[in-house]
Amino acid sequence: MSGPLSGVQVVELAGLGPAPFCGMVLADLGADVVRVDRAGRQVVGGSPEFDLHNRGKRSIALDLKTEGGRDIVLRLVAESDILIEGFRPGVTERLGVGPAECLATNPRLVYTRVTGWGQAGPLADRAGHDIDYIALSGALASIGPKDEPVVPLNLVGDFGGGGMLAAVGSLAALVHARESGVGQVVDAAMVDGSALLMTSHHGFRAEGWWSEERTSNLLDGAAPFYRVYEASDGRHVAVGALEPQFFAALLDGLGIDPDEFPAQHDRSVWPAMATTFAAVFKTRSRDEWADHFSSTDACVAPVLDMGEARAHPHNASRGTFIEVDGAPQPGPAPRFSETAAEVEAGPAVPGANTLQLLDELGFSADEIGKLRSSGAVV
Repeated sequence: MSGPLSGVQVVELAGLGPAPFCGMVLADLGADVVRVDRAGRQVVGGSPEFDLHNRGKRSIALDLKTEGGRDIVLRLVAESDILIEGFRPGVTERLGVGPAECLATNPRLVYTRVTGWGQAGPLADRAGHDIDYIALSGALASIGPKDEPVVPLNLVGDFGGGGMLAAVGSLAALVHARESGVGQVVDAAMVDGSALLMTSHHGFRAEGWWSEERTSNLLDGAAPFYRVYEASDGRHVAVGALEPQFFAALLDGLGIDPDEFPAQHDRSVWPAMATTFAAVFKTRSRDEWADHFSSTDACVAPVLDMGEARAHPHNASRGTFIEVDGAPQPGPAPRFSETAAEVEAGPAVPGANTLQLLDELGFSADEIGKLRSSGAVV
């Protein structure tokens, strides 16, 4: 394996969304991630090769409701640094692979739990999804036009406040475990993580210059120099000219006399400024504006769809997007100067590495036969 996490062993109990995203991030960075798939698990969408969160991992298919399946997980845990699970609180305990059993097997283990509401609290046992967690954290209420919040895909809770937070927590606990010899449980809750992403805005609010009313603040679309405009072809450009020198470059690029709007942050002129900007942006196509501003610091960028983003010269030059087994996808991030990260392989079919992993764990052919006949492994 390549990457800065080469040599780190991870067990991931198969799930959806943030937990497998966390495992993917660790695998991208070089960890050997073994995904424990449930026997007979159906991939969302039906095609394992497009289950991109499973890239670079190996898969073993087990029935965790059998004694043999549980024993195999504990054998994996004994040789691992991190375990990731994304079930409701109490599920892994009932399966016999909870923190108590796993840490008894391997006291240095980092046991990472990714949930929406966390391991404790009045809502801990309630069902939910990304939209519910970011609703309760205060993030959702801040996004969108005045009349109603807008769903920001499932990026804020599931992946930013969930999977990425779990990856950071896992690695922080791993550093502690390697220094102290003591493992621990990491409680990565999406309601906590999405609240954490709002830290700067809480500071703005406490200072008195952030309003609870959507589209009335500097960074939520109220400022004419920080919003999206429609071009003549119906596509859009994004403007982020916050600093005065960038605002000046924006006015120059739009052909607007700076004396027309001498006070950038005078909110009383923002409506007229927005109307003027919108009218000018409607005079050219999105790509014409992109070309026009390409050599300036006006902070203007074309709003690209996913396919266009892959083809953009900047992204292409950096290798921001890659193709693995015919499936275009974002490449590993961040970049490292000494330990380059890369995707070692596409998503494994559930159970594809079962026999290989059992052999690595020291099971004999006779033992494997018994496990297969009992339904513990597939």
